Amino acid sequence: MSQRLSVVMIAKNAADLLPDCLASVVWADEIVLLDSGSEDNTVDVARAAGAKVYTDTDWQGYGIQRQRAQGYATGDYVLMIDTDERITPELQQAIQTVLAAPQPGAVYSIARRNYFLGRFMRHSGWYPDRVMRLYERERYQYNDNLVHESLACNNAQSIPLTGDLLHLTCRDFASFQRKQLSYATAWAQERHQRGKKATLTGIFTHTLGAFLKTLLLRGGVLDGKQGWLLAVVNAQYTFNKYTELWALCRGYSEKT
Repeated sequence: MSQRLSVVMIAKNAADLLPDCLASVVWADEIVLLDSGSEDNTVDVARAAGAKVYTDTDWQGYGIQRQRAQGYATGDYVLMIDTDERITPELQQAIQTVLAAPQPGAVYSIARRNYFLGRFMRHSGWYPDRVMRLYERERYQYNDNLVHESLACNNAQSIPLTGDLLHLTCRDFASFQRKQLSYATAWAQERHQRGKKATLTGIFTHTLGAFLKTLLLRGGVLDGKQGWLLAVVNAQYTFNKYTELWALCRGYSEKT
């Protein structure tokens, strides 16, 4: 007997992204969306598409919000996606094959193809960019991380699926930069709370390392102009993370 699938997502002010996202998962048994306090018509768009919509504005980070969203799901399996992601037909077929004959305890990884300034990247560490997104609802959930949350699946067997998950990572550079800065700040705050420290030397070695890793080790040069630009962006993001942590450790930042 085929297992029931719940597509689960968290959202805030994503009305422009939702139609295509929801259309790509309309075949699921249910769609659960947890809204974090949208000021646009995200909730209306989701409901019109048949999604089960809930609201929770007590934001405590991406990990906890995903846990809350999963708590509303009723399917045997969860497919966790973001509003700026789309399921390709090939991936849909692979998921439905799993649901027809799942392997108990296994989690399934999906190749995510990330969009950056007019191009779906093929290298630069942005493809295949495998993420664990399909899993048994009652067995697994996300960790509590503020950012860069991941599925807490310990040593579970990981099975790669065919087909891609399209991720509209950077459609608008200014918005992308603002999101990157917020991620860097949250990362630094989380590390600071755990007693981690950063040095001036560490800031620059990590920054240079991020640039070289993206451009050379991860083949960014093969992605053309976007590969070079992404290498700089990754270096900038790394610089922001460690500089904010450095500032927090020395009381130079108002963030606590």
